[in-house]
Amino acid sequence: METINHTHEHTHTHLNYHPPNYKKPGKFNNLLNPLRRVVDGIQVKNNRIAHLICQTIPCCCPFERQIKLFGRSIDIPALCKLNPLYDEFVGLRFRALSYLADVCGEDVKKYIC
Repeated sequence: METINHTHEHTHTHLNYHPPNYKKPGKFNNLLNPLRRVVDGIQVKNNRIAHLICQTIPCCCPFERQIKLFGRSIDIPALCKLNPLYDEFVGLRFRALSYLADVCGEDVKKYIC
C-alpha cells in the first residue's frame, strides 16, 4: 500500500483571516478594555457573592426564542454575543461556579442549563 505524502506548502498569507476571538481595534473596543479588565479581575472568594453571580448571569442566552406565527416557525437567534462584555461575564460566571463546586463543595446543578 502506498503512503500519501503532503507536499503542498502554504506560501501566501491570508490577510483577512482572524482567530476566533479576534477583536478589531477601534475606539469603542478601546473604551471597553478597562471595563473588561475589571470584570476579568473579579475574584470570587465568598459563597454568597458566587450564588448572586450565578443567579444574575444566565447560563444561556435569554433572548433566543422560537416563535410560531401563522403556522410558520420564526427563530430569533441568540443575541448575547452582541454584548461586548459577553466573554468576560461568561468567565466570571464560570469562576463563581468553580468556586462553589471546588472550594465550597456545593452542588451547582441548579445553575447548569
